[in-house]
Amino acid sequence: MSRVLRDVVALALLGIAVLATPAHAASLSVCHGYGCQFRKSLTLSAADEKKLSSIMAAGARSASAERKAMASAIAFLEKRSVQVLGTRDFAKAALTGGGRVGQMDCIDESTNSTTFLKHMASRDLLRHHRVEKPTSRGVMVDGRYPHWTAVISAKNGDKWAVDSWFEPGGGKPDIMPLPEWRKRGVGGQR
Repeated sequence: MSRVLRDVVALALLGIAVLATPAHAASLSVCHGYGCQFRKSLTLSAADEKKLSSIMAAGARSASAERKAMASAIAFLEKRSVQVLGTRDFAKAALTGGGRVGQMDCIDESTNSTTFLKHMASRDLLRHHRVEKPTSRGVMVDGRYPHWTAVISAKNGDKWAVDSWFEPGGGKPDIMPLPEWRKRGVGGQR
């Protein structure tokens, strides 16, 4: 191969690599400490974005497959968050964890999941769902603590809870129909 041809091929491959890489690294805000008392920046590398795209590509064929991929993608982004925070939050964090770096209540978790989902949407990785505002259930007098979740809606209008609070950082969130999620929560039930 001539030197000129080799240089042309090298430049073409470099151009493809540049086009496949996001123009700038995404920086996502991660809440922790309960009620988003603290925030830490999570910068996603090109490798992180590639992994995220790969995870979500597995869910492209249907809304159901996309929800499964979404659970894996959120778990991946939570694992990256744990690396940045330097500590792993506990599952179903106790009320005594407030103000502790790295510990997350349902407000932190639902905010982070919503942030992750919005990032996926901004990258056109969600084909079958739209990100909605977080919502809550429970008012104490009904026997349930107030509890928040991220929410997505399918193209047919069905809404789904995306609840990552029950697992430690890096665990897959529960994704279930929002009406079913709203009925739960009595006595600590998922």
